[in-house]
Amino acid sequence: MPWWAALLVSAVAGFALDLATPAVGWWPLTFVSVTLALMTLIGRSAGGAMLVGTVYGVAFYATHLEWVGVYLGPVPWVALAGLEAVLFGLGAIPIALAYQWSARYRARGTVQLVAVPALIGGLWTAREVVMGAWPYTGFPWARLGMTQVDGPFPEVASWTGVTGLSFLIAVGCAALLQWGRAGGIHHPASALPAAVIGMGLLLVPAFPTSDAGSFRVGWVQGNGPTGYFDDRSPGDVLTAQTAATVPVLGQPMDLLVWPEGSVDSDPLQDRRTAAALDELTARAGAPVLVNAATTRGGNVFNTSILWTQGDVDRQLHDKVNPVPFGEYVPDRWFYELLAPDLIGLIQREYTPGTNPPAVTVNGIGVGLAICFDVIYDAVIWDGARQGAQVYVFQTNNADFRGTDENLQQLAFARMRAIETGRSVVNVSTVGTSQVIAPDGTTIASAGVDIAAAGVTTVPLRTGLTPASILGPAITTGITLLAIGGLMVFGILHRIPRPNASSSRRQIARPEGLLKV
Repeated sequence: MPWWAALLVSAVAGFALDLATPAVGWWPLTFVSVTLALMTLIGRSAGGAMLVGTVYGVAFYATHLEWVGVYLGPVPWVALAGLEAVLFGLGAIPIALAYQWSARYRARGTVQLVAVPALIGGLWTAREVVMGAWPYTGFPWARLGMTQVDGPFPEVASWTGVTGLSFLIAVGCAALLQWGRAGGIHHPASALPAAVIGMGLLLVPAFPTSDAGSFRVGWVQGNGPTGYFDDRSPGDVLTAQTAATVPVLGQPMDLLVWPEGSVDSDPLQDRRTAAALDELTARAGAPVLVNAATTRGGNVFNTSILWTQGDVDRQLHDKVNPVPFGEYVPDRWFYELLAPDLIGLIQREYTPGTNPPAVTVNGIGVGLAICFDVIYDAVIWDGARQGAQVYVFQTNNADFRGTDENLQQLAFARMRAIETGRSVVNVSTVGTSQVIAPDGTTIASAGVDIAAAGVTTVPLRTGLTPASILGPAITTGITLLAIGGLMVFGILHRIPRPNASSSRRQIARPEGLLKV
């Protein structure tokens, strides 16, 4: 593909992937995007692949992460989108090398139709894995598997996890492209690998978890002044959240859930706040899951607290992955040299939590994830292995009002329900809040920028999905096999092939051999 065409197609492909995600959510564009992106890498050098891949990354991340700069201006948005785009471009180099090193094999052979798509899919997924873990715990926000929550394929995630679903999507696109290179409709047999992947994605049902009864959850979206720059006085958030809770008080419930940042003082240290929560617990007739910044042992944590009267069975969970440059500043001394005013706004330094992402309510396991922790697979899998029969995700989207951020995060919540076979109660300070069934459908919801509350009965489930058990092995296995496969192709590429034309000349003129 000519340079000008490759750059143009790559930009279009990157923008198409953004359209495949909420709020637009045109999920088929994921397959179009990946296929076009792979086309631009065939025949490219390492430098060319990085350039083309970076253009794709800029087109995607600049639009997909536009919400980052809503309140803090363009610098954080450009920095995050630019970093992700460069990392995406670097990840395009191994894919281009895989196409280059496999070019020696015939177009309609097993290597080109099966091994190459598997390798390409593995390398694409390995890039997702690396970007989701590095730097500073990574940013696994943009993943192919997450685009499919409204499509016909999300049930596969209960078997393979989101990483496995991303891998199958990338393999399917690569196999389709190899079919086209092998002759397309003129050679239908070459379409078999792509067809097998497509049928597998379409026909695999969700892994069946076991019914374990039901659970009545009260949830409250207070719509209080919880944004970073909202004008507020101490206690305003607690007051707004309490007022929004009044309509559901008196209704029978097993648990009352408030969102992230729902208490604007440390209830473990502030007696007045603790007394207010004691009164609320008594009126609700159930424990209340709240969230606040807490200080313990000289460290500050983003903490979810299962609040019960008199400290009885009170349980804590601290956010596992505080957001870099949002909840803490890594290498603060360095970044203060670059943007002292912006870095100076971030005063707290949250410490990563180490306690399990789960609490127990009257013998029922409740898995937890605080805001962006929902995007980290390990937090979700740990909750399942801790005995979660239902999940509660608490979040604060107030800093991203009027953007797609809350809907993108909600897509993660819905996919987590499917992946684990569990109901999910996703509660936001300002919306969108949803109660989600184990199959990813919405049971109850509240829109943005309103105070809302409800009591919803959700099904409980037991039994671990293969994704919850094998997820770490699948993620590691795909990454290692992709790296190993690329190394094998690289070694074989350096082994000279017999010169077929010279051999034919020697056979045609045997007297030359006799003279030798």
